[in-house]
Amino acid sequence: MPPRRVDAVSEAAGILECFAAATATNEPRTAPARSPPLPLPRAPPPNSWSQLARPTAASVCSIGREGAVKTTPDPTKDYTAISRRTLIRTWGPAAIAGLALGGTGFALHGRQGRHQPPLPDSALPLTDWRMDANDRRLAIAGDGGPVENLRRALGAMGGIEAFVKPGEKVAIKPNCAWDRRPQQAANTNPELVAELVRLCLAAGASKVTVLDNSCHDPGRAFDRSGIAAAVKEVGGVCAHQNNVSTEVRNLGGTVLGSWEVLRPIVEADRVINVPIVKHHSLSRVTVGMKNWMGAIVGSRPNLHQRLAQACAELGDAFRPTLTVIDATRILTGGGPTGGSLAQVKNTDLLAVATDPVAADAWGASLLGVEPQDMPLLAIAERLGVGAVAWRSVEIGVEP
Repeated sequence: MPPRRVDAVSEAAGILECFAAATATNEPRTAPARSPPLPLPRAPPPNSWSQLARPTAASVCSIGREGAVKTTPDPTKDYTAISRRTLIRTWGPAAIAGLALGGTGFALHGRQGRHQPPLPDSALPLTDWRMDANDRRLAIAGDGGPVENLRRALGAMGGIEAFVKPGEKVAIKPNCAWDRRPQQAANTNPELVAELVRLCLAAGASKVTVLDNSCHDPGRAFDRSGIAAAVKEVGGVCAHQNNVSTEVRNLGGTVLGSWEVLRPIVEADRVINVPIVKHHSLSRVTVGMKNWMGAIVGSRPNLHQRLAQACAELGDAFRPTLTVIDATRILTGGGPTGGSLAQVKNTDLLAVATDPVAADAWGASLLGVEPQDMPLLAIAERLGVGAVAWRSVEIGVEP
């Protein structure tokens, strides 16, 4: 049976007609003969506090130099019923407008549109970009600068050739959210990002795209961070939310559902996550899993209501080929935006991992944050993303 069409005007008129019929008489209402009126309350005894507090039937209020008599209404006086004409004239427009809006909402209910994204089961999940789901390794290198540290850590993992094959498209996701200089440690080190691009192209990648959904103006963030110039110099391409499109993907989980994801990530054959280690005012530390916030487009602030769960689910949805942790400089306070050089610590460290949870746990340790103080690590481990005990998966690196 087709749904009944709502005619807002006729509905309003009918409702008002019924209401008016119930109050059609203009004669004063009187109580039924069989129900005598209740007696008035007895007067309080003289000099009682209630008598002093209660105004008399006629009391004088002083207003400026003149007095005005204020009378107390008689509670037993009958009221006069409102007429049908007054009822319709007073409340008719509001009732008609309300019913019209209700009818419009009924007609549009269930329609997809700009403010109602597709249902979670209508979108495809993300690709799993890992080379081997059972590969759990972490290689740490230091004291050589970002370029040399990367080469040594990757060498311990078998080199970039073990992860990037000829003809593949590679997406590199640094932290490039803020309009900050490299020395302020709010974004990933540009030398490290450029070296990753160069190595991937040398391994035969057909295209390497460096991208982020920046919080500050993306053009300024990419330029001032030094990432735009460094990537261009070695043959890579920079992308952000203002110059590339998105595709809806089902990220699963209890918090995420369907989100728009930057298209170069969706289309990539290999994805490398390159976060910087820094303090965060809500999560205490932001490293790899939280860095995936910059891969999605939408109302991201809503995810901060359950931040630990959201970040762990992002780690479960985005399964990168590699996670490269930039600890060349770390931000010890004022995160995630940074700004003060007094809160930057030069550590000259770097880690390459196939275990995202171990990578984040190691990064947090550089700021003195234990795994039990970062709930997202335990949640991600329960989801099967990786191991919190990073020392159990650490491998040696040649000096």
